[in-house]
Amino acid sequence: MACSVGKPVIAVFGAALLAACATPQQHMRITPMISSRAPAPEKPASPPVVPNPVYKVGEPYQVGGVWYYPQEQASYDETGIASWYGIDYQGKLTANGEVFDRNAISGAHPTLPMPVNVRVTNLENGRSIVVRVNDRGPYVNGRIIDLSEHAADLLGYRTNGLARVRVTFLGRADLYGPGPATPEEETPPEVASAVPAAPVTEVDAAPLPPVAGAREAPPPRVASLPQPVEQMILPAIPQIPDGQVVEMAVPAATALYVQAGAFTSPVNAGSVAAKLQSTGARVFPGVKDGRPIYRVRVGPFQSVDDADAALLEVQALGQNDVRIVVDAAAG
Repeated sequence: MACSVGKPVIAVFGAALLAACATPQQHMRITPMISSRAPAPEKPASPPVVPNPVYKVGEPYQVGGVWYYPQEQASYDETGIASWYGIDYQGKLTANGEVFDRNAISGAHPTLPMPVNVRVTNLENGRSIVVRVNDRGPYVNGRIIDLSEHAADLLGYRTNGLARVRVTFLGRADLYGPGPATPEEETPPEVASAVPAAPVTEVDAAPLPPVAGAREAPPPRVASLPQPVEQMILPAIPQIPDGQVVEMAVPAATALYVQAGAFTSPVNAGSVAAKLQSTGARVFPGVKDGRPIYRVRVGPFQSVDDADAALLEVQALGQNDVRIVVDAAAG
């Protein structure tokens, strides 16, 4: 709708009218929801948004200097910190054309296809639910997933604002319902054009060449990886976002790590760890999907604030593709 402003009678009225004519920008979550703040009062009803959901993988994109690479990830099973979002995005379109409803059981993820169903387990209290991923985000401090307000309530962390979680891919979701995708919706994924080079943390690359004139770095410290949380067995129940909360056994204690990369080459892992030597980075050998993997991590930490500070320190040293992960604390 066009909007014009005549000569103001009173300055404050003119300023208010100008503000009302401003064009809203597309939302971007850059900070987690503040947990100690009560939900804001309901805003006046807006014209209904017409949904047009599509199955979407998406092309690589950049936010805050970090590249994100959406892709099919049928084996996705990761841990990290979850946040939540609510009233400020109520009724707005999600990244795949659905309408965000803070009372639904949905979530946002930086790289998973949309819509897909994932199981999210709160590693602090054992509560576990199935969530429909239909949006992009979050983009702050290496958070792994951003859930709707109701989903955060079901998992018991809306008041706290953040939680240590495990996110496990279940399958594509029905475009117009909570269940799995229909056969007609099982279409080939999108083919991205002009794709930038994938980050070295995701490539089985050759050893990095030495830098001319540089002194040889000391060998990286190698540590034993704590018990992976991903080894917990998921319950055999219907895998749809129906609001059913399952109680699961969780580790007696967990610890946070800042992960600066996961490599198939131990030499590349050692190079990154040497670059981050001042942060106390170490190489953690392990196995994923039957293949050796070498994770470069800083930690462990017990508080999210300490992990956030370490993440910023790693980023300041030029390593942007970092995130916070959760594993069982070393005994």
